Amino acid sequence: MRSTFHGIEVSKRGLFAQQSALNTTGHNIANANTEGYTRQRVNMQATTGLPYVGMHATIEPGLLGTGVNVVSLQRIREEFLDVQLRTENKHYGYWEAKRDVLQKVEGIMNEPSDTGMQKVMDELWKSWQDLSQNPESLSARAVVRQRAIAVTETFAALNTSLTELQRDLDNVVATKVIDINSIAQQLANLNRQIGDVVPHGYQPNDLYDQRDVLLDKLAKLTDVKVTNLNSGMIQVTIDGQELVNGRTAVTMAVEKDATTGFNNITLGGAPFIPQSGGLLGTFEARGIPGTDANGQPTMQGPVPDMIRKLNLLAENIATEVNKLHSTGMNLTDIENRKTNPTADLEKLDFFVKKNDALPLTAANIQVNPKILASLNSIAAAQVEDPNTGSGTSFYGDGRNALAIASIKFKPLQLLTGSSGQIESTTLDDFYRYTIAQLGVDSQEATRMEKNSELLVGQVDTNRQSVSGVSIDEEMSEMVKYQHAYNASARVMTSMDEILDKVINGMGRVGL
Repeated sequence: MRSTFHGIEVSKRGLFAQQSALNTTGHNIANANTEGYTRQRVNMQATTGLPYVGMHATIEPGLLGTGVNVVSLQRIREEFLDVQLRTENKHYGYWEAKRDVLQKVEGIMNEPSDTGMQKVMDELWKSWQDLSQNPESLSARAVVRQRAIAVTETFAALNTSLTELQRDLDNVVATKVIDINSIAQQLANLNRQIGDVVPHGYQPNDLYDQRDVLLDKLAKLTDVKVTNLNSGMIQVTIDGQELVNGRTAVTMAVEKDATTGFNNITLGGAPFIPQSGGLLGTFEARGIPGTDANGQPTMQGPVPDMIRKLNLLAENIATEVNKLHSTGMNLTDIENRKTNPTADLEKLDFFVKKNDALPLTAANIQVNPKILASLNSIAAAQVEDPNTGSGTSFYGDGRNALAIASIKFKPLQLLTGSSGQIESTTLDDFYRYTIAQLGVDSQEATRMEKNSELLVGQVDTNRQSVSGVSIDEEMSEMVKYQHAYNASARVMTSMDEILDKVINGMGRVGL
């Protein structure tokens, strides 16, 4: 037997359901421009009809409807697109970081240009060739000295800039670790809030949205895997190591390496080496600790590799120039052997170390102070027997200067390539190869970054087509729910009039 007020109850349920739908539509419209917001939909379901099945139930044709209830507030979101976006985002983050570093290295090297190392080296070899034509000229000797100083200063400046870039990247690694810790803690806090309300039957859709935004940001830094847990909480792993488990976040930290002086990363106290994402791009560019062919500790990456190649270039320029200069004769030697053919030669190295306790590198090379003090110390001439150093020379002899100028074209056995193989090349070709390889790597990183950005954009567009808020669609939904609300209100008014007639108008005959 249905209730006298059955129609009122049905209308009331309709009003509440349509009001919930209108409120949800308004919430969607209000958050149309909110980052990471997922549009929501009210799912309605007809309530159980009358009569219920039972022993004493009345027999009536069919079931009498009892109205509608809101059974859920659903987020319109496709999990597959989330996974796809985060996968592409880690590639984009990696190539973006790598491209940024390589472009900075290109800016430091500044090649080709009229102020780069290539131009400075060319002018050094040319100054030696000019000196060979007029060996006694003080102006020609002064040019050689100044060109050599320019080479050492350029080496030092490039080394300083690259070293500072490497230190800056090391600080960026530490900053990204702080960002990951912050995201992990926020994820754990959101898990806690979600886990507190889901068991009570609530659907914290807005908290889910906030969590997904954090996961998207984290995915740009490293590889993210998400596993669903009880009560709406999740477990997050990065590169196979646990970062968040329910309400708990694992701490990531940096520790100075005693050997390299750079930051190493730990996760929960265990060593952590990034495998993907922007963190790997920065970590790799700064240099990943490893060992060289001789088993010595070293750093492998674009910036330390460039520093290493500059050191190799500086060492070989110094070695080759010193090998000839120390066996040649300067103006003082020529004058001494005029009177004593067996007088000792000065045998000066043209390039020396700034600090004898350190190896000869781009940062530790300078022109010999004795040459800086006297232009006569530049050995432009050769003895009669270069192998034994015996014999004399003469004014106008520029053979040694010409031999030094020819170093530019001398084949040497130098380490080239990323794997450190030894190949025959000249100093100029070695430097050109280094710059060419840098340019190719930079172009490749730029190309891959653009491709990754395009893929991220496509996946995000697909996700927005599912989860994004369309104002036009929401407006049409609003009109639909508004009319349904008005209709339910009209039904309730009609039922009120009927009940008023029953209560106040029946049984009053003759009054």
